[in-house]
Amino acid sequence: MDITQFYQTFFEEADELLAEMEQLLLGLDLKAPDSEDLNAIFRAAHSIKGGAATFGFVALTDTTHLLENLLDRARHGQLKLSIKIMDSFLETKDVLQKQMNAYRAGAEPEPEMVAQICAVLRQLALEGDGGANASSAAPMVVKMPVAVAVEALGTASEPTLGTATVPRLKVRFTKVSESDQKLLREELANLGVVLAQEQDTYSLTVWLETACDADDIVAVSCFIVDADQIEITAAPVVAPLAALDSSSPPPAELALAAIAVPAPQLSSSAAPAAAAGAKESNSIRVDVEKVDQIINLVGELVITQSMLTQTASTLDPVLHERLLSGMGHLERNARDLQESVMSIRMMPMDYVFSRFPRLIRDLSAKLGKQVQLVTVGKETELDKSLIERIIDPITHLVRNSLDHGIEKPEQRVLVGKNPVGQLTLSAQHQGGSIVIEVKDDGGGLVREKILAKANQQGITISETASDDEVWQLIFAPGFSTAEAVTDISGRGVGMDVVKRNIQEMGGHVEIASWQGKGTNIRVVLPLTLAILNGMSVKVGGEVYILPLNYVIESLQPLAKDLHAITADEQVMHVRGEYLALVELNKLFQVADAVQDPTKGIVVIVQAEGTRFALLVDQLVGQHQVVVKNLETNYRKVSGISAATILGDGNVALIIDVAAIQRTNREKLSQQRPS
Repeated sequence: MDITQFYQTFFEEADELLAEMEQLLLGLDLKAPDSEDLNAIFRAAHSIKGGAATFGFVALTDTTHLLENLLDRARHGQLKLSIKIMDSFLETKDVLQKQMNAYRAGAEPEPEMVAQICAVLRQLALEGDGGANASSAAPMVVKMPVAVAVEALGTASEPTLGTATVPRLKVRFTKVSESDQKLLREELANLGVVLAQEQDTYSLTVWLETACDADDIVAVSCFIVDADQIEITAAPVVAPLAALDSSSPPPAELALAAIAVPAPQLSSSAAPAAAAGAKESNSIRVDVEKVDQIINLVGELVITQSMLTQTASTLDPVLHERLLSGMGHLERNARDLQESVMSIRMMPMDYVFSRFPRLIRDLSAKLGKQVQLVTVGKETELDKSLIERIIDPITHLVRNSLDHGIEKPEQRVLVGKNPVGQLTLSAQHQGGSIVIEVKDDGGGLVREKILAKANQQGITISETASDDEVWQLIFAPGFSTAEAVTDISGRGVGMDVVKRNIQEMGGHVEIASWQGKGTNIRVVLPLTLAILNGMSVKVGGEVYILPLNYVIESLQPLAKDLHAITADEQVMHVRGEYLALVELNKLFQVADAVQDPTKGIVVIVQAEGTRFALLVDQLVGQHQVVVKNLETNYRKVSGISAATILGDGNVALIIDVAAIQRTNREKLSQQRPS
């Protein structure tokens, strides 16, 4: 049987187990570790080892085997946990991830890396034994190759490894091929001592002496068979157990006395394949490309439905009542289908937040700080394509908060703060957007220091500028107020990239800071890049789409509110504030458009913390549009982010409000006298 077809499933499930292992390790109380958590961590390592052994990933098998031994001793109270041991466990997890990545790429892990971590784990085992010899670090359960065990049991003598203290289990597999039976026998031999076995063409029964529980056996076996093919019963403890010939059935008294064990209830920390088997009825793994294809087809269906609705709107409602009623049902069903399909791509923010406890633990120790992480809204969902792209920007913001924001314990005590700083990651839905916040209770941004640095770098800004404008300076390329350069942050090469990446996702960044109290950075993103809530506007004979999350209000300007600042530039006075006026007909060179602003409509928009006015001819309406990538199908167009197909079949361009704001700001800065 070609088992390479199962590689991808193993890698995905092992990734999940490694992430869960790290999360549980970080949550352990070293003085009084929770036994359930220790058992869950052990099962995760055990399951990875079983799968790695099945697929012949030797380095991964050896490393997890050593880790498993230490975890087994820890959960039985034979190894006292410490910070050093926890650091080693976390380092091992990192190495396991690197080994996984190597095997995923079809390569072998670096031998030096494997040898180094194995040496660390063996040393921990020796130290845990008080410096005993290496043999004392052997696993608790004696391992014997299945062939040797069967050969020994084939004699009339009693099994030499049979004891009254180690449980014996009867493990039966049904509907299994001969090749799978061989793999199962090898796996069970790694879990304990095979006392006897019975097999036919499609089933295998093994009597096993083992310290592992039913969960462990199911966890490993499910890499080869499904959970419903496994039946485990507990054999009574008899000392000594009579020798069982591998080709004969078990004694009648043993079979009659067998105690049925209920099917194990696997926790989320059990083997991934076992969990998959248990959840087979309500979850499946689907390739992302297939989901994207469905989303594209549903998008086309919605466009077609919109075209039909627009055509049907011209019909007489009396003569075509049934047709129009059917069109109404089609519209509702298409919208429900669209929302359902889009929900498939949605992932909880916990996918992002779960990676920060480890980062904060490591960096806090490196910086000599004490930091408590608080997460809010982990269940809030975001589109998969966005959630993967937001990881790097959020990681940089977290590192900045730890390095620049939160003070050292002694500094916090001097100003009357708790020596333990608090970093809060939160996510929540607001309308059609998601707001992600990175908030710390550190020293906050210092306005004077930022202004001084801006003057030093030749950045022009008024001393009377608002705090919001001053805070935005930290996103300027190469801008940093750090007194010393570190390998964590402070080089001034990150925040501008953070802002640019977020803008490319159709989002923006907002900053609020209070000196001595902390900083709050808000990242606002659309929930998905596939569907957009938009306002359609007309400029001449062209229709454009304005993303609704940028729109504040619309109004018709009066002549007294318009003021020229140059021959080509105007500002508009709106309730005490002067806003730059951007005429879309000039920006996109549209003929036959309204030239007199007082005869058009102004839409007030806000991007990157700045409000300005867009002049259009008229407002058409608000509706959801299916976003089409313009660069893929045509080329990049300045001021345009994407395109969509309208109900009449025409193409409408979606305006990149943030890009227009940046272009306008750069133009104004170039016109200012130096």
